[in-house]
Amino acid sequence: MADSTISNKVWNIAGILFDGGVSNSDYLEQITYLLFLKMVDEDMKMPEELRWNNWRDLELPADCDWSLLMSKSGEELKEHYGKILSLLSKKTGMIGEIYRGAQNKIQTPEHLRKVIQMIDGTQWNSLSEDVKGDIYESLLERIAQDTKSGAGQYFTPRALIKTIVKCVNPELGKVIVDPCCGSGGFLLAAKDFLQGKYTTMTGQQTDDLKLHTFYGTEIVPNTYRLCLMNLLLHGIGEFGGVPPIKCADSLASAPSDNDLCEYVMTNPPFGKKSSTTIEVQEEDKETGEVVTKIKKAQDNYVRADFIATTSNKQLNFLQHIKSLLKVGGTAAVVLPDNVLFEGGAGETIRKNILKTCDLHTILRLPTGLFYAQGVKANVLFFEKKPTSENAQTKEVWIYDYRTNVKHTLKQNPLRETDLQDFVDCYRPDDRHHRQETYHAESNPDGRWRKFTYDEVLGRDKTSLDITWIKQGEESEDLSLPELISIIKEKSNNITEAVAELEKLLENLES
Repeated sequence: MADSTISNKVWNIAGILFDGGVSNSDYLEQITYLLFLKMVDEDMKMPEELRWNNWRDLELPADCDWSLLMSKSGEELKEHYGKILSLLSKKTGMIGEIYRGAQNKIQTPEHLRKVIQMIDGTQWNSLSEDVKGDIYESLLERIAQDTKSGAGQYFTPRALIKTIVKCVNPELGKVIVDPCCGSGGFLLAAKDFLQGKYTTMTGQQTDDLKLHTFYGTEIVPNTYRLCLMNLLLHGIGEFGGVPPIKCADSLASAPSDNDLCEYVMTNPPFGKKSSTTIEVQEEDKETGEVVTKIKKAQDNYVRADFIATTSNKQLNFLQHIKSLLKVGGTAAVVLPDNVLFEGGAGETIRKNILKTCDLHTILRLPTGLFYAQGVKANVLFFEKKPTSENAQTKEVWIYDYRTNVKHTLKQNPLRETDLQDFVDCYRPDDRHHRQETYHAESNPDGRWRKFTYDEVLGRDKTSLDITWIKQGEESEDLSLPELISIIKEKSNNITEAVAELEKLLENLES
């Protein structure tokens, strides 16, 4: 059965469950739990030398047997499934991480039975890693399109991700990190790129690619579980091993020397302040038991490695990413416009990045690419340099793929071919021999232009929010959600400004 057929088959059940009160995100979570059980069952029935993904030492409790689950129905099925989730949540390694806090969200036994029968109808381990992974990725993308669920916040358009990876041009044997990895898109695209770049690998290189190359952090527990399964189905990590990603607030502490890496590729969550809740393990003062509590992620991070303290989480991620890089390491990060022009801490951080890193490229993106409507974003590419008295950035090259460009998620989604001209201008294999396409006289609408360090430093607040192409006569055709998003952003900015003024007034009066 083709992967698209299986994907459609899996997705068709979502409609039935949705009518029964099960959200699409909850449905995918339950598929993750059940799919794992089915794949283990298939693997256990194969000859030892053919078993998939080094599961040879994997042992599950007898009550978690797939055939036993298939024999149940009605309330007995529901109770048994709940017992399985409870048992596996107590396991260690990646199994325990996937099932941590797992609950049955399909309360109607008949619906649960339909999902189990659907999964049982496919021999999953007969499918290649690519096919299994692609099926799961397609489900993630469909759920991201459900804007009401908010799932789109962790899904970056794959065409953009693949373009970024092509430009970064990672090398085999070096570590790649995504500190807010969502569903794992950057890590998976990097793996695919490396497999295409190095078509012949030794056994050790293959193992290193699987187990010692890709790392990340995801703060949202449900998204973290989906990411783990997505990585596993694509051949990153193994069920009996240490998870390649952590469920944590990556901004909470400075990285250790062991955390440093050669590449960071990421798209931090949108919004200036945190609205995320996280699971925290704490000891109960009365009973002494370790309990899980839900807390809101903090807004301000005071870290010795940070240049400035700010509640703007994108600026904090930019500082964190610089700390994650080894000297000579490369970062590519998707950031909203405010990071390019915001004063105060924003200006301080931009000046520091320009001085200590080679901020060599900025790709300006249009609206209509992300499931969060109205977002104006950019991709910043920079390389961390050794300490020096002189500024490490000599020139900033900017590609304007925003002015007079219009994309929509359904009618005109972004494709890799749309960004091929940018890749050609970027020159991943030889970026030190670039040629501008902008010329003041002959081609004022050229999208590729360089600015010297002194030119950038001379701009108000060291702003990198630079445009030079004349806007076309057509006004920007904003959808209602985009317009609402813009109004909300401006309202938030006004609220923050008023709060700062009130603070200043209080200080003056005291």
